Amino acid sequence: MPVYIIDHPYAQHVLTKLRDVRTSSLEFRKGLVKLGRIIGYEIAKTFPRREVVVRTPLGEAKGLVLEDLDKVIIVEILRAAMPLVEGLLKAFPEARIGVIAAKRREEGGIIDVDIYYARIPDVENSIVIVADPMLATGVTLSSAIKEVLKRGIPKRLLTISVISTPVGIERVLSTYPNAEIYTVAIDEVLNKDGFIVPGLGDAGDRAFGG
Repeated sequence: MPVYIIDHPYAQHVLTKLRDVRTSSLEFRKGLVKLGRIIGYEIAKTFPRREVVVRTPLGEAKGLVLEDLDKVIIVEILRAAMPLVEGLLKAFPEARIGVIAAKRREEGGIIDVDIYYARIPDVENSIVIVADPMLATGVTLSSAIKEVLKRGIPKRLLTISVISTPVGIERVLSTYPNAEIYTVAIDEVLNKDGFIVPGLGDAGDRAFGG
């Protein structure tokens, strides 16, 4: 299954800080930025590469060049993903940016979302990274991917989250089996309101102060 857990000790250190209820909004945002950068570097490891020889001031050196960096499109789900995307851009500074605004809706015990704004570039033959800190039920992320695919067929489709659940992962992959899911942790429990337990709370509220 195309699910990749970022188990780097520093990523887990930052996640622990994010989970802590005592962490301030400022430190929470900084933590999301750090994790965005770490996840970005992990994704970059999977890009095609080619060997090159460059001339230094004192001679020649062998090196490598990552390809397709100019094909990256990052789609952020407002507002919680903003700091995460700030970190991603450290790894992919050439990336184009798309935004999606979605509002959670619950009717008769069924959780759904309404997408009321989407501005996304043409994604044909691009490497698309959809960012949302929490992959809980998978409803929001699945709706966002549906919106992305209205703009073309990407070369690769990736999602990044800080915390995911088996339910959310299953929902996304059952509909979009070619998606690749990157996450820092998987928590097993969703409560009756569709929030991850223990999770880290509402990422948007914690990052921006409610």
